[in-house]
Amino acid sequence: MRILFLTDNFPPEVNAPATRTYEHAKEWVANGIDVTVITCAPNFPHGKVYSGYKNKFFQKENIDGIKVIRVWSYIAANKGFLKRILDYISFSIMAFGAGLFLKTDIIVATSPQFFTAVAGRWLSFFKRRPWVMEVRDLWPESIRAVGAMGDSKVFSFLEWIELRLYKSAKRIVVVTDSFLDKIVARGINPNKIDVVKNGVLLQKFKPTGKESELVEKYNLKDKFVVGYIGTHGLAHALDFILRSASKIDSKVVILFLGDGAEKPKLLKQKQNLGLENVLMLPFVSKTEIKKYISILDVALVNLKKSDTFKTVIPSKIFENAAMGKPILLGVEGESKSIIDSFHAGLCFEPENETDFLSKLEILVNKKEVYDSCVAGCFQMAQAFDRKILAQDMLNVFKTIRKEHQ
Repeated sequence: MRILFLTDNFPPEVNAPATRTYEHAKEWVANGIDVTVITCAPNFPHGKVYSGYKNKFFQKENIDGIKVIRVWSYIAANKGFLKRILDYISFSIMAFGAGLFLKTDIIVATSPQFFTAVAGRWLSFFKRRPWVMEVRDLWPESIRAVGAMGDSKVFSFLEWIELRLYKSAKRIVVVTDSFLDKIVARGINPNKIDVVKNGVLLQKFKPTGKESELVEKYNLKDKFVVGYIGTHGLAHALDFILRSASKIDSKVVILFLGDGAEKPKLLKQKQNLGLENVLMLPFVSKTEIKKYISILDVALVNLKKSDTFKTVIPSKIFENAAMGKPILLGVEGESKSIIDSFHAGLCFEPENETDFLSKLEILVNKKEVYDSCVAGCFQMAQAFDRKILAQDMLNVFKTIRKEHQ
């Protein structure tokens, strides 16, 4: 079977969409599947092409048996609405053009932005092949949730496109049960929707001792380290964490690792507040992330307080859990249910300072609670093994292939 996969993000980029697609595709290749990925030159999150790459019209490479085709796109940093839309649309057009000349049995196009899905839908039409829409984010609803766009004719038009895509896809793969419910509420038949949640490759994220070189480098010996690793964007409400930091026990260090549209503002806020217990580091390669997770005592996962974010499950909870790092979760809804069910950490109401400080204090000072959360983390990671989840998604494709033959 041949799979043509369209995605805006792919390694060496290190965000969640890139990681999920790569780890799934690698497993499919191991199962004898011919996988071709169409993506763009790696540039997330700064909008600067990575060293060793060029934003060329067309280029090929092979990554762990995955055939990767990179096409030109208008590259913009992960900030500013109009420029990002141009980025998304240009990739969609170029991916469509490249895909026309490739043989495939199934076309898969992934969000979070659905212009990639538009390319998948049109390739399906012209190539007469079934297509699968992978929904990793309810776009455009999520851009309204962070205040990037309000109700308008443009927003209504984007919602109209979204609904058309749902209807035209042979199957829809979503990453949360909540997404399934939301899409069904739009009038889509639930029988065409499959849930394949995010997870972790257990062999890649194993518990280790703290990376001594990093502990020494950042003077973290005898410190209790609470770490946020990931994108610093509008959705993550990290300004709230900084406002709370001055009220945290002096033995606790808050570590931020990553970049994003809000990073400059957060650095300025840290300086203005004079926070000496906050360490803000730039993003590192995927291969380095495990070292930084190792020096954490608690993994912080935080989003803005919004009904939209009750439907999401941040993928970073699984990587941290696999390494035995209790989750301090500031997300409501389905994510909270998972953490609570495995007792893999403690949850606080998003942007509620009193609740945040209270739950952090418990993890810092109550060893029996902390140790129980560590045990829960390992159980949760086992339940979300990426190898099994990749096979689940492949089974969806195999079913479609049989129906189409």
